[in-house]
Amino acid sequence: MRSGNAMELSAILLVLLHLSMNVVDEGHAVNPSCECIRFTSTYGKERGTFSSPDYPRPYPPHLSCVLYTFIAAPHEIVEIIFTDFDIYKDPIDCARGDYLKVYWEVQGPGPPGAVNERSAWARELCGGRPDAPPALYSPGQALVLEFHSGPRRSNATGFVGTYSFIDKRLFDTDGVRIPGTECDYQFSRSGSRPQHGRLYSPRYPSIYPNNVRCTYHFHARPKERVKVVFEEISLQKGDLSCLRRADIIKVFDGRDSNAPAIAMLCNELTGYEVLSTGPALLLQFTANSATPGQGFAATFHFQPPPDSTAADSDRLLKLSFGKAFESLGPEVSATTSSCHQEFNSDTTKHGTLTSPHYPTPYPPNTHCHYEFFGRGKERIRLIFLDFFLYKTADGTLDCTNTDSLQAFINVDGRLEKVQTFCGIDLPKPIMSNGPKLMLEFRGTQSSRYVRGFKIAYSFVENFGISSGRQLKEFPCAFVYNSTENRNGTFASPNSPGPYPRDTECTYFFHGGETEKVHLHFTNFDVEGVLPCEAVSASDYVEFSNYMTEDNRYGRYCGQMKEFHVESERNFFKVTFRSNDRLDGAGFKAIYQFLEATDEYQAPSVQDKASCSLYKISNLQNILAISLLQYLLYH
Repeated sequence: MRSGNAMELSAILLVLLHLSMNVVDEGHAVNPSCECIRFTSTYGKERGTFSSPDYPRPYPPHLSCVLYTFIAAPHEIVEIIFTDFDIYKDPIDCARGDYLKVYWEVQGPGPPGAVNERSAWARELCGGRPDAPPALYSPGQALVLEFHSGPRRSNATGFVGTYSFIDKRLFDTDGVRIPGTECDYQFSRSGSRPQHGRLYSPRYPSIYPNNVRCTYHFHARPKERVKVVFEEISLQKGDLSCLRRADIIKVFDGRDSNAPAIAMLCNELTGYEVLSTGPALLLQFTANSATPGQGFAATFHFQPPPDSTAADSDRLLKLSFGKAFESLGPEVSATTSSCHQEFNSDTTKHGTLTSPHYPTPYPPNTHCHYEFFGRGKERIRLIFLDFFLYKTADGTLDCTNTDSLQAFINVDGRLEKVQTFCGIDLPKPIMSNGPKLMLEFRGTQSSRYVRGFKIAYSFVENFGISSGRQLKEFPCAFVYNSTENRNGTFASPNSPGPYPRDTECTYFFHGGETEKVHLHFTNFDVEGVLPCEAVSASDYVEFSNYMTEDNRYGRYCGQMKEFHVESERNFFKVTFRSNDRLDGAGFKAIYQFLEATDEYQAPSVQDKASCSLYKISNLQNILAISLLQYLLYH
């Protein structure tokens, strides 16, 4: 149906649509010069298909408006998956080249999918396959694609995709919506209500609305715990600090936002798990950005008390680590053996573990598992007190085919090995990326000279950071005030051991009105390559004179010699962020609050290559730094 609107576009639709299946009723115009091809059924197949004109040959230029309208049943939503995507992209933006616009706010009078020249499009797509989303989902029963090509002729072949209609009730949140709210839910463990279920962000799997705040309140029975597993989080692409994101998920270990924060999540994650310390948990989802993402899908589970018969060790293990442990063999369930042990923070917050028969030699063909289960924001930290395993005399440097101790953590919902230790060198401390960690010991050889190992373990909430004052508003944030200490040290989590993965820590420095902050990094080894961006999967450290971004400093990563950074005002923020890929030794630094009038003869802090020492004119400052260096290294 062509619109009679006076805003008639001059372009004429001259295109033959090559579709891989017949399509029903040609239909409603979205823009005055457009005609629409409607998809209202898959005709008994699981999926239907659609494609750009002339696909797989290059599409013609001057396509003013080719429309694809998908109409689902009232209880369904539309799913679009591109199997190939190649639309010419102008170097500046999509609007200057060819593009595919996505409309899904197709509400108002008229039939479903009927929009006009005043309708707002939600997304604009162009480029190659990596630029296309994995899937598109409509928030309602209709979705419209508008394909446009400009005057430039290119070799771009366009797109081909599949569509299907999905029952939107599959994405209902298994809670009780609080009356008078748009997306606040209560989850309680009472009566006949289930002890587990699912929860979603608004409109999931479509994009969530902006300017929205949703709260999810969990109330378990006394002595029970609340476990939430985020199967998928897709807010924005990139690796920005969560403190700089407008769309964020915060998890509080209690009934309200005054409780300690145990997780702050942003960007994109999979398989992230949180476990409350008590029967209450609050999840708060805030979206204020102009570019909303797909949101999140999660499961919740009210776990029984640790000392109940329902929470026997084998079940607790499977609830926490999932099927990944099942491949490790039946010995994992044999927790009654002295060689297979569980350590739960409900029982004790610290202790020691040893290899069998320590300090005498462990038996040949020894195979042990040690599982650690924390709660809240707790991380497991292991400090090696003694380590002496059998190793062949052939001089090999790796740990293959020899006695070894391996550490596993949970990454993307699966077990991943992060460290392997062998020989006689005392390992540095290790730390989990969450409230769970597993050790696997294989002592196949042994000898009369070996002792095995002795390890001190602890469940910590301070991420192994012993300086500063920890804030409860964030999972890992520390404050340094000049009114408390004018100088001191700070370090990355778990220092002097490698920092944990999936970790963001922030260090806030507050000086007096006439002071500035001076940082002297004595060690720096943060996994990554300049410019330390997400494309290279780099961990990084960044600095700012403000709570928000500060482009003066940029990001720091890699291995660097000693260097200095100085603030321009009395406030300074240092952010450390690691991903789930690799880890490094981290950093150690000395901080000083100095009067703003103090001058340094030093190269620019932008010269990261030189990283040479500042020449400090004040003799007292020189003595203070020398003393702190001595304390740091001894």
